[in-house]
Amino acid sequence: MSTETTYLLSAVVVGLGATLFMDVLALLMKRAFSIPSANYCLVGRWLRHMPEGTFMHASIAAAPQKRSECTVGWIAHYVIGTVYALVLVAFVSGSWLARPTLLPAMLFGIGSVLVPYLIMQPSFGLGIAASRTPNPTQARLRSLVAHTAFGVGLYVCAVGVSYVLRVHA
Repeated sequence: MSTETTYLLSAVVVGLGATLFMDVLALLMKRAFSIPSANYCLVGRWLRHMPEGTFMHASIAAAPQKRSECTVGWIAHYVIGTVYALVLVAFVSGSWLARPTLLPAMLFGIGSVLVPYLIMQPSFGLGIAASRTPNPTQARLRSLVAHTAFGVGLYVCAVGVSYVLRVHA
């Protein structure tokens, strides 16, 4: 297998693993502290409204439900996590997968919170950085924690991938 193909497949594994890491942490926080998890069904609703030309909602929660929105939302969540990992590897180079370091993963994970703050939350009718929610600070912190966990997951999964690459080299 070529080096590029190895990096591509490794980045996909890292993205899927980091997204799963983020979801497991969210589940633990829900069970331990009753902190609600993100509702990826609403992401699916948003995406399912797009073919009709609706990209912005006054309230995504009040928008009509769409068939398979939860499935679409969860698939989109994992696809987005995978794309993020591919972008990270493109920024830092494929060699990072062989010798991952924490800083690029953390910076990328934390920086990725700009997407929900500036695109998704406004499109859902929640305002920039959840400014129209009942408790914007809480919503912002939950997003930041989730994306920080994603950054940690990127690093942890890259360490695992680097081990497998070394063992099979």
